[in-house]
Amino acid sequence: MKARLPAALALTLALLATALTAYLSTTVFERIPHLEDEFANLWQAEVFAQGKLSLPSPEATHSYLVPFVVDYQGQRFGKYPPGWPAALSLGVRAGASWMVNPLLAGLAVWLAFRLASKLLGEWPGVLAALLLLSSPMFLMLSSSMMSHTFSLVLGLIFTLVWLDLFPRQDRARLRRAASTCLLVVLAGLSLGLLALSRPWTAAALATPFVIHGAVRLVRGGKNERIQLLTVAGLAGLLAACVPLWQYAVTGSPWLNPYTLWWPYDRLGFGPGIGVTESGHSLYWALYNTRFSLRAGLHDLFGWPFISWIFLPFGLVALRHDRRAWLLLGIPLALIAFYAAYWIGSWLFGPRYYAEALPALALFSAAGIAWLGGWIGRRTSARHFRRLAIFGLTTLLLVVDALWYIPARVGGMRGLYHITRAPSEQIAAQNLGHALIIVHADRWFQYAQLLPLVPPFSDSDLRIAWSRNAETDAILSEAEVNRTIYEYDVVRHELTLHTP
Repeated sequence: MKARLPAALALTLALLATALTAYLSTTVFERIPHLEDEFANLWQAEVFAQGKLSLPSPEATHSYLVPFVVDYQGQRFGKYPPGWPAALSLGVRAGASWMVNPLLAGLAVWLAFRLASKLLGEWPGVLAALLLLSSPMFLMLSSSMMSHTFSLVLGLIFTLVWLDLFPRQDRARLRRAASTCLLVVLAGLSLGLLALSRPWTAAALATPFVIHGAVRLVRGGKNERIQLLTVAGLAGLLAACVPLWQYAVTGSPWLNPYTLWWPYDRLGFGPGIGVTESGHSLYWALYNTRFSLRAGLHDLFGWPFISWIFLPFGLVALRHDRRAWLLLGIPLALIAFYAAYWIGSWLFGPRYYAEALPALALFSAAGIAWLGGWIGRRTSARHFRRLAIFGLTTLLLVVDALWYIPARVGGMRGLYHITRAPSEQIAAQNLGHALIIVHADRWFQYAQLLPLVPPFSDSDLRIAWSRNAETDAILSEAEVNRTIYEYDVVRHELTLHTP
């Protein structure tokens, strides 16, 4: 029974992660998109659920705008790679798109436990799972419709399988050819799906494993080389679907849909990249990196200014474990790779580094366990150390749970002033075959009504963003068979349109 207790606790934490993020998705984010990324991902997921890649562009594209959904050559499609929208479309088909990330959150916590148990033992593994669950950044991302929790899970699967396959100390357990074959396929598919969802993140996360794999190609035996090349081949085949997707929607495998929304939205350095006049540069790369890491001082574990406090001790505790150095490479590679992107991240925490959360939780758990004497060399002050570290860790977790999470995550309620209330107010009027011209200054004032219209819903309603009197007149003439209303987002007033 005692041997099963850590796994039972980890499973409880995983179920709690799903329940908590589902609760936050309902109460804080109201089960609707708020960020432009979420609108685009959910829009594309709805289209995928219909068995289509894109939809015909409406005639007045600027008036029927959907954030980060582009119009090109008469077709409308999301600017993001198809991996996450395809996964999200499974939730769309089940009528619960908002539940996809909470389910993935529970899986992530369980996989984090398995990963940490492999390196530290089961009880420190439970602590790593608890740290991941308590991360405000993890909770915010997993309660939204952002893509990071999906890629975090894929990265965890790939890492776990890799550590089962290739380090020498673990290969003795894989004598059965069927088990090895299954793991090889799982490694290739998980990395390939990650590339199909977040290509740059996949390249960063794979970097330490590519280096390790190159060493094993030289030093390993024939079977190991075949396994490595098979993993790379499967991952490459799925990654190749990104240019295939781009060809399907743009006609060119090399045309990145990001640039169809913002021409400057590219990776790299130099003029024309980013929003500054001189373009992205090393100065802005360092500035953005510091900005993102500063947000992580708080949002990593909800310990203001000291969320990193146990990481150095974890590095000391695991300094002789080569597997740990692979995991350390994940956050380092993500930081280095995203320095080449022209903007930092803070709104949901430093989300460009989100896939490093399990590794950071593992190293922090290792630091806590090492300081407390649960792992490493024993000392005469071991009992005092345990009490002190247990007390400090408990205090930090309580501060996070009772103060930081309610303030930080709860503060995301009504993000961009987007709430369900306006759309519910209009839906209650059963307007039917109608057009609503929305008078709004900002995209989010208009976008909060988009859940009322296709492909987000099956209604016959149309929502248009008023650009000026001339475009309103054109819309009215084009939709002469519809009852036309005007909606004032400031006053929340719906009135009949008068030509």
